[in-house]
Amino acid sequence: MAKHRIFGYCTPWSVKPGEAMRFMISGEGVEEADAMLVRLIHGDENPDGPGFIEEEIPGAVTERLHVRRQFTQKGAYATVPGFETHDVAEGSFTLAAFICPTAPGKQRQTLLGRWDISGSQGWALGLNPEGHVEFWVGNGKDVDQVTAEVPAIPRTWYFVAATWDAKTKRARLIQLGRVGRYNGHLGPVVPYDYNSITDAPLRVTPKAAVAEAPFLWAAASDWNDRRGRFVSTLYNGKIDRTGLWNRVLDDDTLHAIADGGAFPVDGAVALWDTTLGYTDTGIGDTIVDTGPHALHAEGVNRPVRGMTGWNWQGRDDCYRLNPGQYGGVHFHDDAMTDCRWEPTIEWTVPQGLKSGVYALRLTTAGAEDHVPFFVRAATPKAPIAVLMSTFTYLAYANEHLAYEAPIAQAITAHTPILTTRDVEFVKLNEFGLSTYDHHSDGAGCCYSSHLRPILNIRPRYRSSAMGMPWALPADLSLIWWLESSGYDYEILTDHDLHAEGAAALKPYNVVLNCTHPEYYSERMLDATEAYLTTGGRVIYAGGNGYYWVSGLRENEPEIMEVRKLDTGSRAWQAEAGEGYLASTGERSGLWRSRGRAPQKIVGIGFTAEGMDHSTHFERMPDSFHKRVDWMFEGIGAEEKIGTAGLGLGGAAGIEIDRYDLSLGTPPHTMLLGMADGFSDNYPLVSEEITYAFPGRGGTQDPQVRADITYFSTRDNGACLGIGSIAWSMALPINHGQNPVARFMKNVVDAFARPGPLPGGAFVGEEKLWR
Repeated sequence: MAKHRIFGYCTPWSVKPGEAMRFMISGEGVEEADAMLVRLIHGDENPDGPGFIEEEIPGAVTERLHVRRQFTQKGAYATVPGFETHDVAEGSFTLAAFICPTAPGKQRQTLLGRWDISGSQGWALGLNPEGHVEFWVGNGKDVDQVTAEVPAIPRTWYFVAATWDAKTKRARLIQLGRVGRYNGHLGPVVPYDYNSITDAPLRVTPKAAVAEAPFLWAAASDWNDRRGRFVSTLYNGKIDRTGLWNRVLDDDTLHAIADGGAFPVDGAVALWDTTLGYTDTGIGDTIVDTGPHALHAEGVNRPVRGMTGWNWQGRDDCYRLNPGQYGGVHFHDDAMTDCRWEPTIEWTVPQGLKSGVYALRLTTAGAEDHVPFFVRAATPKAPIAVLMSTFTYLAYANEHLAYEAPIAQAITAHTPILTTRDVEFVKLNEFGLSTYDHHSDGAGCCYSSHLRPILNIRPRYRSSAMGMPWALPADLSLIWWLESSGYDYEILTDHDLHAEGAAALKPYNVVLNCTHPEYYSERMLDATEAYLTTGGRVIYAGGNGYYWVSGLRENEPEIMEVRKLDTGSRAWQAEAGEGYLASTGERSGLWRSRGRAPQKIVGIGFTAEGMDHSTHFERMPDSFHKRVDWMFEGIGAEEKIGTAGLGLGGAAGIEIDRYDLSLGTPPHTMLLGMADGFSDNYPLVSEEITYAFPGRGGTQDPQVRADITYFSTRDNGACLGIGSIAWSMALPINHGQNPVARFMKNVVDAFARPGPLPGGAFVGEEKLWR
């Protein structure tokens, strides 16, 4: 491991001149770092291209920084502010909850309580390292506990309760299995005795934890001399409705609660109802306390809501239909949505700074980091906008596919290509997961945030799983081409489009998508359609776009949510009943499954992926029609388009899209080009396969192809679709002098000019071939 490290992140991601930003920086083994604002031009060091290019902007930021190690708290949990004034440690009490552990036996895990690990003080309900439910107490010197006789079974619901009688010094622990037909991993046919009732005297009387140790859900408070107060013994699993009383509840009362009865109000300190707070547009991080003191719990690192509870009956598959059966709150010990570092730099974007992709470059003692961000125009003036795929950047942020997903080798057709930086990243394992990863308990990760260092959107980054640039480093090939061709362009992001809708696109004559616009919100789709139907022009030059239903909670743009459902090329599968976004209230999964296949908007949609080799496009008969032959000026009738590229050797490949009238491609769409002849490592996507049978690979299935399409819309609007992630990475070949670049120049020049497009006088029915 390196002795010196420097990492950073910033917020917001997208800014205009005059707006404020904050940069959060952590340095390890160093106390100072050099900082420089740079504009990113090209991000790939491949010798077949222009190499890594950045433009320094001296004096824009403080160039010598004092830095220190900043620690990151991983794990989802919830804290209860103000609980210390209502602590029950000095008297008798009862703590009860419905729980569904997903990784019992992994380690000691705390469910609920006010427990100070470093001080061995307080009380809590949890799981011991062997996976047994346990209630423990401490007085600052000694600890004692009572333990359930049978271990908890993973993904099984239980009602658990612990009582402490301050007079008799006895503790009682009740564990009752709540196994139904739908609500867990096992069903009623399993002849297993889930129940345990244990009663024992304790030699230790609990003492209230220190003031700095709060009441926590799914974690306990700890202390370290270097990092201060933090949490550990994090829990993996769900917690449903929970109650705390300042008296001992008898067994009859507890059994009645376990059977679905009301939580008694008499003696209640807190009655947390995890089913409250749901709306048609989602739910927040607050767990509501209906008790007398309103001791609401506040989630940290986005505990997952919209999850089935102990009483889910399988009939209603959405929390909006029956919130009373969606009390499950899922906690993960490796969740991380906000590093919560303190700002190192607070900075205002200078007036007059050109719109573009920027980064704060940090260097110290041989370590380097780039912290990317995006600068929009204060007032749009350019005819061209490039829409940076920030939703997709989040989806893949810090992905672990090369290390933890064996299927990645089958998809990419090679073993991982690791650098020392990759090894450092996976060993460090500090900055959270992507939506392609699984939590430590096996559940898919549905949240991703930019409030953390994202190492795989740095310039020069090459995906270790794929051995090539991905996301932002790949998209910079398009930026380089626009720069080197002298175009006047400005930057937008997915987040801008989501926030402002069609108004963000309206000032521009043409909007260019980047290589992989895969993750889209409903607002983004609506805005793109509105723009196209009112005279806007879109160049969709990417693969597998407009694919996953993604969402942001209102006024919280930093954290994106997606849930992978029953079809599509997916890294994980949401559990039954848990396919709706807690951020927005809408069903996730594929847009195609909700009636909005990408073909309906841009003419083409995902058909295959493969990472062994990219190929070229060839002209189709429609390309010779007078409506569109101007796009091919300077390109011969038999000339191959894109025989070389930085994306696996060609312009057509990696992830590819096709024309399909049955999926909504506009009927007047023209098929200009096609690439086929892919290997069998390009299988047809799973959403196309209703019955599995041999012959669905690239050498066998005619649907495995990449298409170039064109259609017009009202008021001189138009859409060019180029279905290939590799396309933009072919632009820099031969210093930008190649058929891909010629074709793009012809189209961008025409799309950027107002007024009728060339060939607009020739309609398809005239068949005016050259």
